[in-house]
Amino acid sequence: MEGREERDPGYDDWFDEPEPLTETASNARGVYDDADEVWVLPEDEGAHPHGRREIVIAGRILTARQLAIIAASLLALFFAVLAAAGVFSSKAAAPPVTTPTAPVTVTVSTSTPTVAAPTTEAPAQTLSPGATGSQVKILQRALAALGFSPGKPDGDYGPSTQTAVERFQAAHSLAQDGVVGPQTLAALQQALSG
Repeated sequence: MEGREERDPGYDDWFDEPEPLTETASNARGVYDDADEVWVLPEDEGAHPHGRREIVIAGRILTARQLAIIAASLLALFFAVLAAAGVFSSKAAAPPVTTPTAPVTVTVSTSTPTVAAPTTEAPAQTLSPGATGSQVKILQRALAALGFSPGKPDGDYGPSTQTAVERFQAAHSLAQDGVVGPQTLAALQQALSG
């Protein structure tokens, strides 16, 4: 490599121009002197010095490799567009949702099964705070059934039962004395029967 500048030993000169031959053409032909026949291939007149073929597109010189990269990119773009359009989808298109045009009639049965409600009875006698026994339990159950719960029916006409009686009396426009007298007893019987 005489006449060339010194380069780094790791330099890749694969694509550099070939060095000119130092031998003369007559010395090179001497190799074939003993041969009967020498075949010489004609050189392509339009060949590139490196043996590459070039293509000119829109004023730019492209090598076959660059042309292959552009073609592969365009092909990938084409398939991406087709995939986005759903061409490769295996599912059939869903039918459009339509609303019914005819009126829909819904029939609701008005009959409901009758369930026998447990009957709650009213006390048989008048009662006042301090009373105890089964009639007080009946009064406490009746008040609870009407929505004026005095708590757990315990048979003791205490403060909670008296408060429940007073609330019942207020709801039925009676005197709020907390005593189950004749008027309050009649109102209890009427409320439980209706």
